Amino acid sequence: MVRLDDVRIFVRAAALGSFSRAAREAGILPAQASAAIQRLERELAVRLFVRSTRSLRLSAQGAKYLPFAQEMLEVIKAGYDSLKSEDNSLHGELKIALPSDIGRNILLPLISDFCLMHPNVSVKLQFSDEISDIYRDPLDIAVRYGVLQNSSYVALPLAADNRRCLVASPDYIAREGAPQTLAGLATRECLLYLLDGQTHDVWAFEDDNRKETVTVRGRFVTNDADVARRWAVAGMGIAYKSWLDVSPDIAQGRLVPLLPAIKGEAAPLNFICPHRSQFSRPVRQLYHHLKSHFDAG
Repeated sequence: MVRLDDVRIFVRAAALGSFSRAAREAGILPAQASAAIQRLERELAVRLFVRSTRSLRLSAQGAKYLPFAQEMLEVIKAGYDSLKSEDNSLHGELKIALPSDIGRNILLPLISDFCLMHPNVSVKLQFSDEISDIYRDPLDIAVRYGVLQNSSYVALPLAADNRRCLVASPDYIAREGAPQTLAGLATRECLLYLLDGQTHDVWAFEDDNRKETVTVRGRFVTNDADVARRWAVAGMGIAYKSWLDVSPDIAQGRLVPLLPAIKGEAAPLNFICPHRSQFSRPVRQLYHHLKSHFDAG
């Protein structure tokens, strides 16, 4: 059975790059820290560190296990803190970054409901599609499409199977006709999206289990995903959007899927906590509140 103290030594040794320093911090001998790591490796049946006379670094499997070990310790600490607290209600301020489209139209009402259920929780919302704001701004939570490649973050799935899809309004289709092939997109008015200073005019798809890209053009470019959706609803052109963003419009007949037999690019929606130490009880409860909505379909 995995010992909690061994997991603590593993996490600190990974952070400090030294068994000796982790041992001093824990008030034990270096040999005891080394024995703790060896015990954990035997339980997991993997090599967690690559050791040499001058350096200590995580193995590939150690790097894979690290975020789970960190989360395990945080959950146990949160459980302990909740038992110490006489007041079991949620408290505190949550600083949250949301995508511009799904953030306004789907997540905002869910977060508002969460705050009504927990009157001692306050929120500061930031609407943006930029990835850079996660690194630059002091945030507790960011909801983003895709997973950031940073093992120090907690990234939990909200809608793992979400994909992008081609859509246009009934008016646009009546006026211009629906494209019959992906190649036909190259001659159509497409609604372009600007992210981190780059115009995304190469759209990727999966056709017959092979990847295919199409370079598109258009007069309308925006860095706000909600604007691209609104342009599509207004009949200004063809949009390539997350299914989550446009499914309400499709259900209401404001937008129509195009080339539905072709799979769009994967666009998993994730709940990201940029700092593992901030994965608090209110953050966890908000995650479960949002996840229950997407699980319900």
